[in-house]
Amino acid sequence: MSELSWLASLLKSRNTIDSKIATLIGGPAQVGNVAEYIAVTIFRIQPDKDGKRRGYDGRFTYGSLAGQTVDVQWRPRRDGQLNVKIDAVPDYYLVFTGPELLPTVGNPWLIDAVYLFHAHQLLNALRERGVHISSGTSVTGPLWERAEIYPVAKNLQLLLSEEERQLLALFK
Repeated sequence: MSELSWLASLLKSRNTIDSKIATLIGGPAQVGNVAEYIAVTIFRIQPDKDGKRRGYDGRFTYGSLAGQTVDVQWRPRRDGQLNVKIDAVPDYYLVFTGPELLPTVGNPWLIDAVYLFHAHQLLNALRERGVHISSGTSVTGPLWERAEIYPVAKNLQLLLSEEERQLLALFK
């Protein structure tokens, strides 16, 4: 019975933490909502409530990407999968990923890397390979590598400031 009591205590703690996260971000404490909050804060994305219906979360507000739509995703495990849309295509996908190999059981919410995919170029590359496009689209390693903006800047469309890099490092 002590294991059940311990589980009940852990769930109460989790509920308390989830409630605090929900209050902070202004929505349910789900990985996608937390990713959007982080992206809005670090990358100065302007959220767009109507954008949800159109397949994106908001728009970039500065630099060469200003005004471009972006769909934010967080893959707790870097598994090569991406939620790619064909009916409502954003301009970009901004994707946070955790490690390839997880240190524990489950999916801890860690950010090991960040990727920026130009959506139409990604769709073209996937179609050329004959990939089935869905919520679990398999994206090859070279496409991920070219899209990386953190920790190594391989995609130069969005260069991160030192402050942005330090903020992302908080989630390692």
